[in-house]
Amino acid sequence: MIIQRVVLNSRPGKNGNPVAENFRIEEVNLPNNINEGQVQVRTLYLSVDPYMRCRMNEDTGSDYITPWQLSQVVDGGGIGIVEESKHVHFTKGDFVTSFYWPWQTKVILNGSSLEKVDPQLVNGHLSYFLGAIGMPGLTSLIGIQEKGHITAGSNQTMVVSGAAGACGSLAGQIGHLMGCSRVVGICGTQEKCHLLTSELGFDAAINYKKGNVAEQLREFCPAGVDVYFDNVGGDISDTVISQMNQNSHIILCGQISQYNKDVPYPPPLPPAVEAIQKERNITRERFLVLNYKDKFESGILQLSQWFKEGKLKIKETVVNGLENMGVAFQSMMTGGNIGKQIVCISEETSL
Repeated sequence: MIIQRVVLNSRPGKNGNPVAENFRIEEVNLPNNINEGQVQVRTLYLSVDPYMRCRMNEDTGSDYITPWQLSQVVDGGGIGIVEESKHVHFTKGDFVTSFYWPWQTKVILNGSSLEKVDPQLVNGHLSYFLGAIGMPGLTSLIGIQEKGHITAGSNQTMVVSGAAGACGSLAGQIGHLMGCSRVVGICGTQEKCHLLTSELGFDAAINYKKGNVAEQLREFCPAGVDVYFDNVGGDISDTVISQMNQNSHIILCGQISQYNKDVPYPPPLPPAVEAIQKERNITRERFLVLNYKDKFESGILQLSQWFKEGKLKIKETVVNGLENMGVAFQSMMTGGNIGKQIVCISEETSL
């Protein structure tokens, strides 16, 4: 059977900006037979995420993320439907997901690498398992639970950078749901600012490309900042940290402004900002959601419940076609998405 797949065509370099041409699509033959313990799956949706930028380098700089290899198939979060199974836990028609799904139209995978998902948890929106009811949702929820130290009724102010992205758009809403009295988002367009305040419940939004961010923060956070959900790092984070209160907390989710640079993770703060952090006893600890797998099941149920109750609004930017994976990745890295960036490979969800 001839299928299509996406391979890594070239590396952007440690300090380069990724482009669509770093990926190429090719046709390969998929074996007609599967072995015991394997399943053949048709890919429905694939995810592109900022962390993948590190996988484009020969060395990811991390012990838990492996680099993609040149001319080899690329992988990441995926959702699909089982077409044939020789694994005891899966039958034809099951919907399954994996964090290491090859970017192919169809795949043969070991059943042990897959997890069955229940469409009822997302009211049939299967792509949500790659976003709000999946790893980005868990990252936002568990990050806030573990590192935010929010106490309902204590008038805390949360600031979210990258606030219109996959994690940020959820983190602001979850901050409110868990008891923050004020949530302010930072993003890069007026359209995104409007979305945050009109649809996602943010109290205010700042377009960092317009006006003075420090001044706007002082205006929108008159009592200072108690919790900072950091998706971007760099100058924006330095500005936020400068306005954080004594004994406040940074949730270190991502540093997308630094991913195209050859710096350690998390990137060190400038000396003046580091001095503020220490002086005010601001916590800034690396957060890795994979360290909290024991909380995944209850987290997914909580996110699903909030979604079904209308308390958690979900945004996606969907691109169609495996051939557009590179385009979608480049767009995501430059802020072209609102909410989770998804690529739809096959919309047909029945067999």
